Amino acid sequence: MARKGYGGKTIYGARVGILMLDTKWPRPPGDTGNAYTWPFPVLYKVVPGASARVVIHEQGKGLGPAFLKAAEELVKEGADGITTTGGFLAIFQKQLAAHVNVPVASSSLFQIPMVQRLLPPGKRVGVLSVHGDRLTAEHWDAVGAPHDTPVMGTEGGREFTRVMLGDTIDMDYEMAEQDIMEAGDELLRRHPEVGAIVCENHNMAPYAAALNARLRIPIYTVYTFVTWFHSGLAPRDFGFPGSATPEMWRER
Repeated sequence: MARKGYGGKTIYGARVGILMLDTKWPRPPGDTGNAYTWPFPVLYKVVPGASARVVIHEQGKGLGPAFLKAAEELVKEGADGITTTGGFLAIFQKQLAAHVNVPVASSSLFQIPMVQRLLPPGKRVGVLSVHGDRLTAEHWDAVGAPHDTPVMGTEGGREFTRVMLGDTIDMDYEMAEQDIMEAGDELLRRHPEVGAIVCENHNMAPYAAALNARLRIPIYTVYTFVTWFHSGLAPRDFGFPGSATPEMWRER
């Protein structure tokens, strides 16, 4: 049988393209914008002018064309699917998917409906956000989540939200972690029915293990979302079933 290759891309082997906010804060492993986070190659594209403040406080006003252009470039370069570095970018989901015509996983908040179905009766999904009171009905509708989803933000803390919205070049990781832990504590104090947390912010994954150890409930982040997303774009090859050893198929 002839063995042929088929082209059409510039770069091969990186299935996921990541739309980057235009920022300068530190991005430790676990952050979407740190390539060490991913157990597979990824492509990055910075969206000029896309600050966290504009995305969060102004719902990305005026940034739509820039996101569409950057996503289109990622697909041309080789991406088979697109994700982002901000949970608030769910509002661009339909536009992005229609424009690039490949799967788009714009926000970790898309995990909410699925995680809800995993929980026992009486339990709900809660959300941790970099700015809880900025999540609107438009965001909930975009991801198919209830408008009364319990949310707690880190804006009352000292470090995490300050760095994200101020786009500072330094971050005290211990203080940032403390902000996230305290927000998790407060979320469960106000909503004891919360049985799992989805982190809206795509920079929170580095703190997920600590949050899980503290609260003892499942924590879902952009990392859980995008690794699942990638598993469909590049399914694991288990080999052709006929190549298995005869002992595996022997009648017993």
